[in-house]
Amino acid sequence: MAEGFEEIEALTVVDMLRRAAMPVSMVSITDEYDVQGAHGVTILADETISEADFSDAEWLILPGGMPGSSNLGACAPLAEILKAQNEAGGYIAAICAAPFVLGQNGILKGKRATCYPGFEDRLTGAEYTAAQVERDGNIITGNGPAQAISFAAAIIEKSLGAPTARRILEGMMRI
Repeated sequence: MAEGFEEIEALTVVDMLRRAAMPVSMVSITDEYDVQGAHGVTILADETISEADFSDAEWLILPGGMPGSSNLGACAPLAEILKAQNEAGGYIAAICAAPFVLGQNGILKGKRATCYPGFEDRLTGAEYTAAQVERDGNIITGNGPAQAISFAAAIIEKSLGAPTARRILEGMMRI
């Protein structure tokens, strides 16, 4: 999580993954646990990037928002963590403006991806699809705040299967 993150994108994903009993740790990219979102909501991260162990992370998930996505993109330790996750074939998801962080780090080469309108040219190496949620191999991208539920459901489906994703959505009265 970075200062200026899009609250609905971060918290919806955390909420839904925890409903699915997936372990989630909210990580601040600074040494501060308090991270303020784009709309003034402050979240207490579970840990900081300097103390987190990413070696067994199933997913790395980037919420969007501005300037949150720019702050993520400027974080050199995060770039190295993302590259290592991708090289290992681990799962990575990014929504809204945050997919550009994947593009700038070479993670979207040859992949289909989506993002918030206006960031398409920053998806270096990707085939931009304009989909609400795009899935391609180990990468899931979403186009904005209104898709946070569908984005989280896609992550759950990839890890735990469609029946579990459907159960979570039904419990939330989404379907």
